[in-house]
Amino acid sequence: MTVFPTNKKARKPKTPATQSTAQGGPVQSLSRGLTLLEYISESPGGIALTDLAFQAGLPNSTTHRLLTTLQQHGFVRQVGDLGLWVVGTHAFIVGSSFLQTRNLLVMVHPILRQLMEDSGETVNLAILDQVEFDAVIVDQVQCNALMRMSAPIGGKLPMHASGAGKAFLSTLPENKLLPLLQKKGLMAYTPYTKTLPSALKENLEQARKQGFSFDDEEHALGLRCIGACIYDEHHQPFAAISLSGPVSRMTDSRITELGALVIKAAKQISREYGGVKS
Repeated sequence: MTVFPTNKKARKPKTPATQSTAQGGPVQSLSRGLTLLEYISESPGGIALTDLAFQAGLPNSTTHRLLTTLQQHGFVRQVGDLGLWVVGTHAFIVGSSFLQTRNLLVMVHPILRQLMEDSGETVNLAILDQVEFDAVIVDQVQCNALMRMSAPIGGKLPMHASGAGKAFLSTLPENKLLPLLQKKGLMAYTPYTKTLPSALKENLEQARKQGFSFDDEEHALGLRCIGACIYDEHHQPFAAISLSGPVSRMTDSRITELGALVIKAAKQISREYGGVKS
């Protein structure tokens, strides 16, 4: 059995594509182009120009002109008989430079694999999207069990209902946490999702004390997840490591043991990648 946590969430407006450029503000055409690129990235099978224009709130002619420019630079391309727009290879090259600059995946992957072997569960590496404030999966080592967690690379995890997301939230002071919760909302994924700020705050306080976060069937029924943050050389959290598996294997009696393994792996990555001392 493979558990697929949903990445669906209510669409929220991005930077308004029709907003006039204020003096000293963003360049309108650049903002519009980036908005289109984001919408295209959220449509893996491709998206028609008219649908894209509707989502962005732009005329078809303006949308086509922006897409043509993006296409010339390799950020988007058209595929199939319907001429659907998809992300181009240059977008991948530019985006992957974040990881290539310091070979994060090359360094981290063996640690992820070791954690999988030590725990027998699937391990994820997620980075923090500073703009949308989402946890985005960038690497994964799946366990060999038939019943396991599986989520796509590039998939987003809900901050309040995932091991990685709650690991990030646990590092925030209350004056930053409350406005963020109001902005993001606390969507219910299962009957166990913490949708009250007071309940989530109490849970995050527990995560701070024990050193790891715990998602107890809050994102997907039957699935548990343990997470811990990874820190850069400035002692700022920029990524998180998480361990996911079914309740039948991640029993109450194993949580502390598994939490210790996750903490150990997170500290090792922080030390080797950012020079952070334990």
